[in-house]
Amino acid sequence: MSTITNVRPVPPLTPPAKLTDLEIKDAQLIFGSVWRDLEEGFGRENLRFPKEIILLGGAPGAGKGTNTDFITQTRGLTCPPIVVSALLDSPEAQALKNAGNMVGDRDVVSLLLRELLKLEYRDGAILDGFPRTKVQVECLKLLVDRMNALRREYYDTPLSIHFRQPTVHIMVLFVDEKESIARQLKRGREIREHNEEVLRSGIGVVREERPTDHDEALARRRYRVFKEQTWDALQSLKEIFHYHFINAQGSYEEVERNILNELEYQSTLELDPRTVDRLRGVPVASEIIVHARQELVKRLDSYELEHRELFASVTHFIETKIIPIVLRHAISGVAHINAEERVLDDPLALAMLIDVFSERGYHAVVDIHKIELPEKVDLTTGAIKCRMKKVYRIQIRFQGSEIRRG
Repeated sequence: MSTITNVRPVPPLTPPAKLTDLEIKDAQLIFGSVWRDLEEGFGRENLRFPKEIILLGGAPGAGKGTNTDFITQTRGLTCPPIVVSALLDSPEAQALKNAGNMVGDRDVVSLLLRELLKLEYRDGAILDGFPRTKVQVECLKLLVDRMNALRREYYDTPLSIHFRQPTVHIMVLFVDEKESIARQLKRGREIREHNEEVLRSGIGVVREERPTDHDEALARRRYRVFKEQTWDALQSLKEIFHYHFINAQGSYEEVERNILNELEYQSTLELDPRTVDRLRGVPVASEIIVHARQELVKRLDSYELEHRELFASVTHFIETKIIPIVLRHAISGVAHINAEERVLDDPLALAMLIDVFSERGYHAVVDIHKIELPEKVDLTTGAIKCRMKKVYRIQIRFQGSEIRRG
């Protein structure tokens, strides 16, 4: 589970209320009914849900709408978030309302699961506004259980790629009550000013105004409803799924940094165990860079102490042949050098060259290009004898100069 990142506002740590046996039974009946409908309508082998599900919750004014695009980009998703309130305005839900029925937990779960089966959400989906009740919480657990069961069922079949290990993130953007109320009222003032300008000029689109954004008492009530209902539902999932409690109290930049820290990639949580085993011998970049600077210093000192003559030849080549070219490319920040220096035939010399540039703040890449050059023809056989020519193609990159123009 993730740890809390840079958190100032802390809500009361009251344990979430547990479901009664009757509520659990109701949830099982509801989910079982929805699941049977899905199997009959789509076929068991086509119940392919997203690899990753992010449940996005947040206090009023915490910036869910503001940060959804950033979270989407961070996770590499290309689909829009699934806003459950919008699903409840779908033709199916409207038909229920028009018939005088409430859109209950069964309808919410059914609409959501059908939406999640769409191809656009195959790699991942962000859910905004789910779960909101204890029954919906239990249905989410049952869904993940069924996803894991399908994964086991199709594990060694050609369909296994469609039933990958599911990853569920609970992400809560949190601000304290005072900040929430202030942001709600500020949003109300900005929307009202915007709408007045649209009506005056006839340019633009009128935005929806919420009564809670203009009344402090209503804004406070909305915050407390979040704490008593949505917060409780999300908290109940804390010990089951990856839980991210994001401090959304600060600036946009601070909140984005907090989100990045919380969603730092952890392959063992997301990859199939077989894939993790296959990649175990390849170190994670974040692990090898921890002591990279110290190791670089150690290598450079060893070159000077143990291979002084070769090290001197390499540094002389760098100073006399490469640096003059680098200086001429100071504006662009990239220099390409072709060299045939014999000193570079020693693999240790190439390592020295790269390390020297790394220590000086450059990024160096060396590619060896081999060319066969014809030298003479064997008059007896007619065969052409060639010699091998090595060309070391060196690329040096660095921060180029920013020239003020105009």
